[in-house]
Amino acid sequence: MSKQAAPDGEKRLIEVEDAAVKIEHYPEDWIAFVIFWSLAFIVFLQFFTRYVLNDSLSWTEEIARYGLMWIVFIGGAMVTRRNTHIAVELLSNVMNPGPARAAVLALVDFIKLAFLGLLAFVSWTITERMHYQRMTVFDLPMSYVYGGVAFGCFLMLIRQAINVWRHARTGWSRPDDVTHQVTAD
Repeated sequence: MSKQAAPDGEKRLIEVEDAAVKIEHYPEDWIAFVIFWSLAFIVFLQFFTRYVLNDSLSWTEEIARYGLMWIVFIGGAMVTRRNTHIAVELLSNVMNPGPARAAVLALVDFIKLAFLGLLAFVSWTITERMHYQRMTVFDLPMSYVYGGVAFGCFLMLIRQAINVWRHARTGWSRPDDVTHQVTAD
């Protein structure tokens, strides 16, 4: 396998500059990792007991559904930390770097922060209200299930607040400015 140098200015998805690779560990990464592999085991167990043993376990489907809810919202915190949520960036990409573009990016950041604050509040309210409802298979309150959703929403809120702080310190300018890619030749 031959190595070819990238043409000047071309961005690569992965670039290795030196042998020491820094791997960052965050709590939501590990929580999502554990939940994901637990879900894989539970779904495999459900498949095995249903199709091989012909006698399925009653609790696997319900727990898999609840685990999927947890992993979606905790994974949302991972995506918020990386600031890689799906977004429509057409307006900010066609604007020239400057105060107007910074104002648009700041407005978007604060709208996301307000939305995640509202989402965290509503998820906490639902968690409190679901305390008296019980799970179908286990005699546990449904607030345990919705607690994972609230946990993920609060993690997203904290990560977005950190993003707003980080972007405010840099003046909402992006190092990966792509306005030059939008202009027509």
